[in-house]
Amino acid sequence: MSSDWEIRMSNSKGIPYYFNATTKQSSWDAPSELSDEQIKSLPGAHHLSSGSSGGVETITASHLLVKHKDSRRPSSWKEANITRTKEEAIEILRGYQAQFGDSREKFEELANLHSDCSSHSQKGNLGPFAKGQMQKPFEEAAFALQVGEFSDITSTDSGVHIILRTA
Repeated sequence: MSSDWEIRMSNSKGIPYYFNATTKQSSWDAPSELSDEQIKSLPGAHHLSSGSSGGVETITASHLLVKHKDSRRPSSWKEANITRTKEEAIEILRGYQAQFGDSREKFEELANLHSDCSSHSQKGNLGPFAKGQMQKPFEEAAFALQVGEFSDITSTDSGVHIILRTA
């Protein structure tokens, strides 16, 4: 049986993904119709590392970012010139934290309305990422979380974040 699937490397994320040359469909997850043996024989299978996971360990997370004047790029989709201090940004995040408590739905709503990241339009969802793809403090906080768990406030060069590990 010939497969139209191949494995490609994502330029933006640096991790492998599955691409169907006929339908132009792409997916982070292996196509369910393919066996492990078929996957290993796909063009580009060398992009998958050895091991039981079938690839690089990735997680998915969402975040709510508040930038401040000392952020790497102190502007966002909602504010051209951010002048608040880091301390003020932390206070804003604490307010959001009090509003969402342990509600993923409320967190996503607040991320959609208030996050200074372009991911706000995806309710803060950053999609899958592997170690080495995010700023170190963000990566360490995200990988330390259990699925469904929120981080405390995490500071990076981008600003201050609350992270929700989603997978």
